[in-house]
Amino acid sequence: MDESGRSVADVLAAIDEHRVGEPDPHAGRLFGLVYPSGDDELEDLVRAVSERYLFGNALNPFRYPSLATMEREVVAGVGDLVHLPEGGGGAMTSGGTESILMSMLVNRERARARGIDRPVILAPYSAHPAYAKAAHLLGMSVVTVPLDADFRADVAEARRLVDDDTAVIVASAFNYPYGVMDPVEELAALADERGIGCHVDGCIGGFVLPFLEALGRPVPPWDFRVRGVTEISTDIHKYGYTPKGASVVLHRDPDWQNLQWFLYDAWPSGVYGSPAIAGARPAAPIAIAWAVMNHLGQSGYRAIAETLLGAVDTVRSGVEAIPGLALVGDPVGPVMAIVATDPALDIYAIGDDVDSLGWFLNRNTQPPGIHLMLSPAHAPRVGQLVADLAAAVERNRSQGPSDDPVEREVRYS
Repeated sequence: MDESGRSVADVLAAIDEHRVGEPDPHAGRLFGLVYPSGDDELEDLVRAVSERYLFGNALNPFRYPSLATMEREVVAGVGDLVHLPEGGGGAMTSGGTESILMSMLVNRERARARGIDRPVILAPYSAHPAYAKAAHLLGMSVVTVPLDADFRADVAEARRLVDDDTAVIVASAFNYPYGVMDPVEELAALADERGIGCHVDGCIGGFVLPFLEALGRPVPPWDFRVRGVTEISTDIHKYGYTPKGASVVLHRDPDWQNLQWFLYDAWPSGVYGSPAIAGARPAAPIAIAWAVMNHLGQSGYRAIAETLLGAVDTVRSGVEAIPGLALVGDPVGPVMAIVATDPALDIYAIGDDVDSLGWFLNRNTQPPGIHLMLSPAHAPRVGQLVADLAAAVERNRSQGPSDDPVEREVRYS
């Protein structure tokens, strides 16, 4: 930091210089990290609301009652999407990791009340790393459930691994690596038998699956309509089409929701309370989530989902038509992994080839593959993506496997 500071123009020029080479989030060439809606009017609304709440603080609901009201309505709106029973509730957080962390805190407290010193999270191998992070921070352990032949959590293995120390069973709807649905009904039934929690990670799927179902696409049971599902996390800043900083964690039972709160009054300034990790919370994500959900409504989200499904269908059919490539499992929505079934093909080299054309693809390691998270903004461009992918496969096939494999970065969101 300079002693005398720098002019506004100089600072902005430096910012623009730093951004050179980074992907444009609205260009439809980045597959993950951001989720552009492709709706210019919606983007303008986001900017306008952000300007109004940029400097607000959601810590004190008495000073900012509008934020408290909007948060309650956002939580209720997400609850309606996933059929939260009357009496259930939750709170907004900064993202999926924090939502998962708060859910695991609740399950830890319930387990400790039963006398379990180190409660266990039983999670599929494909579950988000946030569960391991929660265990690390909260003094819990993780036991990993292997995947079955369809890359879903193996229920038989889960039944073998669950024990008296298990606090919660995790299911993903759908998971990040492959876009595949875990068998939520079976895992929730197992949790219900044991009298423990079942957390459904709907951070990616929570704003996708309800609208796929509304459009007539087959969606396996996964939300609070399933007996035994006790909690669901859903990110609005993914397929709810808001900027980063907006997620919701929901609890079927109000007693569970109460365990999420931290309350403290043993200091000179009275009662301090927070339903999440952060004390001071930015106001803009709450207000933007409220604005976007109210602007789009059910019909708006259905329309966006229809556009998204068009892009998904184009990519799926395109990949299936390329000899030597295949999808991993049976992805239910806009997240999918592509692998090489021809041993003569190097899937990472193919990904690098496609990236050299201006795309930003992600990678999987097990099995080695290309990872895609499609957004509505990709719809006008996926035809070109499939063509570039097919051409890269042919170039790789003609070149043959590399004798000098290069260690490549694995990108994630």
